[in-house]
Amino acid sequence: MISGAQIMVKCLQEEKVEVAFGYPGAVICPFYDELYRTNIRHVLVRQEQHAAHEASGYARSSGKVGVCIVTSGPGATNLITGLATAYMDSIPLVAISGQVNSELLGRDVFQEADVTGACESFTKHSYLVKNAADLPRIFKEAFTIASTGRPGPVLIDVPVDVQQSMVDGDFSYPAVADIVGYKPRTEGNGLQIKRAMAELKEAKRPLICCGGGVVLAGAREEMKAFARKTGIPIVATMMGIGVIPMDTPQYLGMIGSHGRVYANRAMRESDLIILCGARVGDRAVSAPEQVAQNTRIIHIDIDPAEIGKNIRVDIPIVGDIRQVLARFAEKAEPLDIADWRETVIGYKTAYVPTGEDRDDCVEPRSFIRALSRMMDERAILVADVGQNQIWSARNFNVKEGRFLTSGGLGTMGYALPAAIGAKIAKPHRQVVAICGDGAFQMSMMELATACQQKIPVKLILMDNSRLGMVKELQDKLYGSRYEATLLDGNPDFVALCQAYGIRAVRAENNRQAEAYAKEMLASKEAYVLVCRVDPDTPTI
Repeated sequence: MISGAQIMVKCLQEEKVEVAFGYPGAVICPFYDELYRTNIRHVLVRQEQHAAHEASGYARSSGKVGVCIVTSGPGATNLITGLATAYMDSIPLVAISGQVNSELLGRDVFQEADVTGACESFTKHSYLVKNAADLPRIFKEAFTIASTGRPGPVLIDVPVDVQQSMVDGDFSYPAVADIVGYKPRTEGNGLQIKRAMAELKEAKRPLICCGGGVVLAGAREEMKAFARKTGIPIVATMMGIGVIPMDTPQYLGMIGSHGRVYANRAMRESDLIILCGARVGDRAVSAPEQVAQNTRIIHIDIDPAEIGKNIRVDIPIVGDIRQVLARFAEKAEPLDIADWRETVIGYKTAYVPTGEDRDDCVEPRSFIRALSRMMDERAILVADVGQNQIWSARNFNVKEGRFLTSGGLGTMGYALPAAIGAKIAKPHRQVVAICGDGAFQMSMMELATACQQKIPVKLILMDNSRLGMVKELQDKLYGSRYEATLLDGNPDFVALCQAYGIRAVRAENNRQAEAYAKEMLASKEAYVLVCRVDPDTPTI
């Protein structure tokens, strides 16, 4: 005989899960009691949303499926924003939620919530477990669905009586998941690839647009090989940052409303765009109909639903980016596009970066460029949402490391918990989080998690006492009427961090900020660098 809770834990062991992030409650306690008896490391978060964010940072840095655990009712509903964040950015997670007794479902008892229904739009799939004997199959399916095709979160909701119930016989875990109707296409249609190669030969001004799908597929080398062989210039969406180092001559940087002028110009002037794992939403391409009007579009994506969603496509290719790009690199020929390449590189070299060091405050754009020069080539930078996200995306040179942020949903408070997860996944890599004062106050309680787990998290806090991007919008469109954007009630961030026992300092100018940043990177302990930023510093 074996209990449902024991089965759940054994399923995690079969999936080689080493770390789980969570927050317990009464109806998930049977599972937690069994988890206690294992070597699986549990990281106690301080709010359930951050369990998903920490699992996300872990998954994105390790390449494994992240696991998060919550209780029923508010525990599960708090998790939803974290699941939606992971869903929008295609992060593989398995979320386990406790649920009230099966017999009480639908009766509005204490801490009951229909979490499977509530999460329907933000998960690849969800399960409400009714029989403990089904748990091995469900867990195998969940991990398979989360990590294959277009990755994403999967929810397993387990009533407390299912966890407590006993199952006859020995534990058996399926070797593979046999899921009817779930067969992600990976290879890419050969005829479509042949058509794409023909288009390439005819193109005079081709351009590669690199999206987050390239990162998720681990297709860096395939992308570099294809770009090297053909000589095609490259741009990236925000989620595609890091595939190509910023100082690569062929690379023109991020496109979109907050992207590089020269990258957007190349998009407008190209006659063929190869979209690689990019959905090109409104933040990346504000007027897709204008781009597609004069440009042929090849769109590669593992998810057929993303192809043509936001822009007209001439040649759709459904498949794993890594496999398709490998075939592209094999079949493509060097292109006679020297003039086009020279033109767009000229746009790039003529550009003068914005932001210069200041003595009266920290200029964040120039400081982040300096930080980039200090950090290791394999460093992981985690940016929150707001001005700090754009300052980081535009000015930090991701070389062989990673750039993590909430790109699709734009979830404030993401950086600190995601950085904790990333550092747990890669303890020997430099991991630095950058956030604004607004975003920090949405997740600052996770400093306690870092302390409890002895995680030497490094955090740079841009303190301008404003919701900077909203203020900027109010300046442009609403007559500078600053309703609900002034953060004048901010605490003393240095004292607050010190209350957690964390080393914290405040920089008043760029010279101080750079000196403290060197100290921060050399420290083996958690460290918070608060930078006083001029509230009128522009986003770009």
